[in-house]
Amino acid sequence: MLIRNLTVATMADDAPYGLIPNAAILLDGDTIVWVGAEADAPKVDAVDLGGRLVTPGLIDCHTHLVHGGDRAREFEMRLKGASYEEVARAGGGILSTVTATRAASVEELVALALPRLDSLLAEGVSVVEVKSGYGLTIESELDMLRAARALETLRPVRIKTSFLAAHAVPPEYTDRADAYIDHVCLPALHRAHAEGLVDAVDGFCEGIAFSPAQIDRVFAAAKALGLPVKLHAEQLSHLGGTELVARYGGLSSDHVEYATEADARAMAQAGTVAVLLPGAFYTLHETQRPPVDAFRRHGVPMALATDANPGSSPMFSLLLAMNMGCTLFRLTPEEALRGVTVNAARALGLSDTGRIASGQRADLAVWNVTHPAELAYRFGFNPLHQRWFKGEVQQ
Repeated sequence: MLIRNLTVATMADDAPYGLIPNAAILLDGDTIVWVGAEADAPKVDAVDLGGRLVTPGLIDCHTHLVHGGDRAREFEMRLKGASYEEVARAGGGILSTVTATRAASVEELVALALPRLDSLLAEGVSVVEVKSGYGLTIESELDMLRAARALETLRPVRIKTSFLAAHAVPPEYTDRADAYIDHVCLPALHRAHAEGLVDAVDGFCEGIAFSPAQIDRVFAAAKALGLPVKLHAEQLSHLGGTELVARYGGLSSDHVEYATEADARAMAQAGTVAVLLPGAFYTLHETQRPPVDAFRRHGVPMALATDANPGSSPMFSLLLAMNMGCTLFRLTPEEALRGVTVNAARALGLSDTGRIASGQRADLAVWNVTHPAELAYRFGFNPLHQRWFKGEVQQ
């Protein structure tokens, strides 16, 4: 099938956005086999896209989509002046999500996650990463991953899972983080891997979570299992998590507001992607921006994601994340689009998506815009015309 009469943002490096005007794309089933000027296209049956813009299907490479409950009440409490301690005493904070997630069945977790997923798909998203990390027991962590895998069977989407049991220390292990890693995190990782539930291993390296030495133990176990790693790092302080994940050749270091020039250099050498999460920056009223200029100087790929979660980033719009990446972090619109396509694919270890080129998956987004900068320019507006997944238009 040929799709014609379009402008295509291939995301190749040879031109801004890899843009080809008056273009066509040839599909063979679920694979792209040719892209170029329409004048050079083969003469086969064609679909006319009316001059619209086509990009790769978008990729949300950092979400906490599967969880129980919500934190709307504590959001209201904070805005009325309650302190973090007061919110926690009232049952709020991450532990409220842990309680709700532990109480939910796999089927209930799936049902709760589907509307969140649908909001992403409605904006042209074709790949979504989903983390565990709100169960914090062996069985509840496994249930979160089982729910994430189930989403792929219920919607036309590709799901990549990240094991994040090293997300927080549950109350039953207060002041015993190493024991939690020994008795819950590592056994859960081995069981999840044995069930085929894990695509990557993640952690939260921060003063309120786990130290670099503790994360190192988790990463060593991941490496022994042949699993790639990524990390929530340098979000609230600088503990050295980014250097650690780079040392392991990790896929990505996420948040990275407090990353340094040396971190950027280490990430560039390791091929580690910087995943920027403006939704959390916005929600938490942060002022320390990620070192975007350092990432540019050292050629560190930058991805963008929603960080969709019930506490620090209750955002389920990747288009809004693109706009926030530009307005809050001073990315260019092209960097923002690369951040949710080719660089987001790299952050997930995917080589068959994120670009429009021969051999890539035929996951496409068709937009009612004339130039790709429009995708980051507006907010609260969705110009998606069609979403193509594996070579077929999705209704």
